[in-house]
Amino acid sequence: MSRGAAGANAEETAGERRQLLNVAYRLLGSVAESEDAVQEAYTRWYALPRGRRDEITSPGAWLTTVTGRICLDVLGSARARRERYVGAWLPDPLPDRTEWGLGPSTGLADPADQLVLDESVTMAFLVVLESMTPAERVAFVLHDVFRYPFAEIAAVLGRTPAACKQLAASARRRAGAAQAPVSAAAGRADAVRRVKEAWESKDIAALVDLLDPAAVMTADGGGLVGAALRPIEGGARIAQYMVAIADKAPGLELLERSVNGAPGLVARRDGVVMTVASFDVTDGRVTRIWAVRNPEKLRPWARHDLS
Repeated sequence: MSRGAAGANAEETAGERRQLLNVAYRLLGSVAESEDAVQEAYTRWYALPRGRRDEITSPGAWLTTVTGRICLDVLGSARARRERYVGAWLPDPLPDRTEWGLGPSTGLADPADQLVLDESVTMAFLVVLESMTPAERVAFVLHDVFRYPFAEIAAVLGRTPAACKQLAASARRRAGAAQAPVSAAAGRADAVRRVKEAWESKDIAALVDLLDPAAVMTADGGGLVGAALRPIEGGARIAQYMVAIADKAPGLELLERSVNGAPGLVARRDGVVMTVASFDVTDGRVTRIWAVRNPEKLRPWARHDLS
């Protein structure tokens, strides 16, 4: 390989990082674990003898395969780790950096800035992914989200393309059964805004009216901050819980912000982000609330001004 070709090869591997982070986050739901997986893939790449690297015609495909295998291993051990987790485990919430007036991300310093916010990273979608087996999740995400062919997915999973196709189909059925119809973006934003106003005024009756009677609220404090250890079920109980939180935290400021690309709320006190909440809305009423309070998962929110 010529020096120019080798240079192009190096540029390709460096430019692949953003794509790998996006794949890994959708597979793992954790910014830190995604960064670790991608870093390990690059470590393995640069550990290859120079001659072996030059023989690889598509470094991006090689890195994707390795990253996928690393994520598969992480997913395999995640169940045991989450059994030890205090309370409910939720995926990391992602901010939309355009709301900070910073424009598109150009650097690599913050992995969260490299993640593309679309329907495949909404909290509702990520929670559905958590119900899948590791192999189903890998097959489904790589094929249905990123459009990788089953022949390439087979290399990640160590199975035949036909078996990978079956895994993706099984995952698709799980996703279809778990996802309810949701309101349009404008309807979701309006519902979240009304929840914010009712929460700020501590209006239990208004909150009950905005919440579906069968709504469920799940909080993730990770054992590091106070949070309900089990999901709270029922609109009336959720409304009472939300008002109780407001009573215990005078000076709590609520901000309307995109969370994983969808309308959400950020609760801030004395300039510190305390909670990031995601919502699922059906027919104008909130059906699910996911409230992330674990400070380790809120680091991407703490690095920027949300004013």
